Amino acid sequence: MRLKRGAMESATIFNDDPAAQARAFESAGFEWLHCVDLNGAFEGRSVNGEAIAAIRSAIKLPMQLGGGIRDRKAINAWLDAGMTRIILGTAALRDPQLVKDSARAHPGRVAVGIDAKDGKVAVQGWSEASQIEVVELARRFEDAGVSAIVFTDIARDGMLGGVNVAATTALANAVGIPVIASGGVSGMDDIEALIAAPSHNILGVVIGRALYDGRIDSKAALMRARMQ
Repeated sequence: MRLKRGAMESATIFNDDPAAQARAFESAGFEWLHCVDLNGAFEGRSVNGEAIAAIRSAIKLPMQLGGGIRDRKAINAWLDAGMTRIILGTAALRDPQLVKDSARAHPGRVAVGIDAKDGKVAVQGWSEASQIEVVELARRFEDAGVSAIVFTDIARDGMLGGVNVAATTALANAVGIPVIASGGVSGMDDIEALIAAPSHNILGVVIGRALYDGRIDSKAALMRARMQ
C-alpha cells in the first residue's frame, strides 16, 4: 500500500500479498527492504504484525521497519522477530531518551525517522505537525549511536514529483548521522540528483510508488547506485 502526502484516504493497494512482493524485490537484487506499518503509525501500536512477520519469513534481505513502534517492549519484540533495524519517528520527538537508550542497547539497529511538513517535524502517522525544525531534532541524536536518519518530505511522498534533494542535502551536511532520502522519487533523474548532491553523508534512498508503477527499472537503478 502507498499513500499520497501521508493521507490514508489516498491509499493505493499495489499487491495484496506483501510477502510475494518482498520476494520480488529480493529477486530483483535490492539490498534492503523498507517496510512501514501505516495503520500502526496512525494508531501508535503495531497493527499489521501478521503481514510483517510473513514478509520477514519470506526473505533473507536486511529489513527495516517503522510505524507505531513507540516503547521498549515493541522495539525489543521486533528486533527479536528478526528486524535488522527499526525506525523510530514519533518516539524521536516525544521520547528522545527512549531512542538514545535503545540505540545504545542495540548498536546499528535503531534509526530515526524524520518526516517534514513545511520544514517542520510531523508525527503520529504524519497527522500532527510540530514546531520543531528537522535539523534541530536530528542534532539531538548526534553521538547516541543512531544508525541512520530516514528523511521524508511529506509533500512529495507518493506524488512522483521528485525527491527533495536540497532539503536532504542540507540535513546530511548538518549532522554526522547518515541520511536516507525518502519521498517523491519518480525516476532515474532523482537517483542521479542524489548521487550528484554535494554531500558524502547520503546513505541511500527509499523507492516506493515509482517501482510499483514501473517508472523506475530496478536493474538500471541498482546498477547506477553500485557504480558509486
